[in-house]
Amino acid sequence: MDPADFYTGIVAELYGPLKSVTQDPEPYAAFVQEVGCPALELGCGDGDPLLDLRRRGLDVEGVDASADMLDRCRRRAREQGVDVVVHHQRMEALDLPRRYRAIFLAGPTFNLLPDDSTALAALRGIRNHLAVGGTALVPVFVPSPTPAEQIGRVRTATADDGAELRVSVVSEERSDPTRTQTTVLRYERYRDGESTVVDRPWVLHWYTRSGFEDLAAAAGLTAVPVPDTPGATLLQFRLQVTG
Repeated sequence: MDPADFYTGIVAELYGPLKSVTQDPEPYAAFVQEVGCPALELGCGDGDPLLDLRRRGLDVEGVDASADMLDRCRRRAREQGVDVVVHHQRMEALDLPRRYRAIFLAGPTFNLLPDDSTALAALRGIRNHLAVGGTALVPVFVPSPTPAEQIGRVRTATADDGAELRVSVVSEERSDPTRTQTTVLRYERYRDGESTVVDRPWVLHWYTRSGFEDLAAAAGLTAVPVPDTPGATLLQFRLQVTG
């Protein structure tokens, strides 16, 4: 399933209440302040950490493939009194009027691109949108298989309207030759005797260090691994236009 289709409807609605990790804005604020503005967050979703960076007065825009997630981002921005510019575009088909000193992904959203050819198109888009002397920050990771005892385990939350929200892993398939892991997630919403249940495949595509560096080179970018990246399966790369 295309990421733009995955994060729609009930999944977009449940994303905020059920997400297990909220990105710490500090590393991204430090990156933007170091490299310079304007900046662009790829895969900004519902606004973390984009809205925090805007509250700090940083000239940061966002782009995402999901219209529903961008609607949530705009609504949160209005509620927080934050001015924000966001664009509805796919990462692999980026075509924006500005060029940016800093381009970044807050977390390994790049792994949602389903194959190397799509990743190459996204890297070319990053190259074309970097200002002279600009830098991109791209984290990627190798996903671990979901432990067998967690298949079927339900996480719950309560919506603002009192609805019970649930998410669980239904099944998972992993292919080392294609470097993909497909996890079927079940999203559920229950309120006043009414229910909505949706199963969606969440596809992650991973990279070796040398494989990512080769893709970056093919896009005209030099990829430099960031030292001291926490976690054995997480890699961060700084990208700059070659030459």
